[in-house]
Amino acid sequence: MRRVWPIMPSASYPWKFAPLNRPFSPRPEVRKLEGIVFDMDGTLCEPQNYMFAEMRSALDISKATDILEHVYSLPTSEQQQHAMGLIRAIESRAMVSQVAQPGLVELMAYLDTRNIRKGICTRNFDAPVQNLLTKFLTGTTFGPIVTREFRPPKPDPAGILHIARSWGLVRKSTGEAGVPAYFVEGESEGKGGSQDVADEPRLQKTEVGEEVADASGLIMVGDSIDDITAGRRAGARTVLLVNDVNRHLVTHENTDLVISRLDELIDILENGKL
Repeated sequence: MRRVWPIMPSASYPWKFAPLNRPFSPRPEVRKLEGIVFDMDGTLCEPQNYMFAEMRSALDISKATDILEHVYSLPTSEQQQHAMGLIRAIESRAMVSQVAQPGLVELMAYLDTRNIRKGICTRNFDAPVQNLLTKFLTGTTFGPIVTREFRPPKPDPAGILHIARSWGLVRKSTGEAGVPAYFVEGESEGKGGSQDVADEPRLQKTEVGEEVADASGLIMVGDSIDDITAGRRAGARTVLLVNDVNRHLVTHENTDLVISRLDELIDILENGKL
């Protein structure tokens, strides 16, 4: 029997996204939804968490060690390529048994009717992403699709900021520190690795009037601490797709809204509940 989690907002904002069931009318208390960024594993498809244990066993690392950080920390490119090959082999086997999340097709069809842009930001590589799209979502467009080849990966906000920039979502800086110091917008390679999720990213001071990516009109939908942390750091609203494994994130400070299946977002977006 499926356990049902309530839809529950956690963060307080002075504005909400405008409901999609009526023409957008600018007001101080509402903002236009500019697009939605989705994680893949555990979000667009059902979790395959057994992969992570297999990866750590293949790499001979502990559960406390981040898999991608370990790979990128290896001293030679040959060692990194070998380790990445081990990970990809596990992911390639797993993608054969991908199962779509409940409500996936319904939500994407709805977003298409409302002309809402959709992007993907995942720590996986491109083949499993394309397999899922071909298997379940033919005719639905996602772009950009940010995979692990883009560095630094989540929980860094760089991937989401890249998507915002590619959609033309920018603003003029007021001089605040708000862009990761190791991330240059428009480049696919960061200047440093990802941080522990408990740490705040190092931010560089921006010049007044400087054009920077603006993700405040986006929603990040995911199922992990990396997803909601990256979303919050980028300035996007965050939606947690809850399951029995990630229940502890329901009350996390970076979680703005909790849903138990993807198509619950339809009513939320239609009626401006986020």
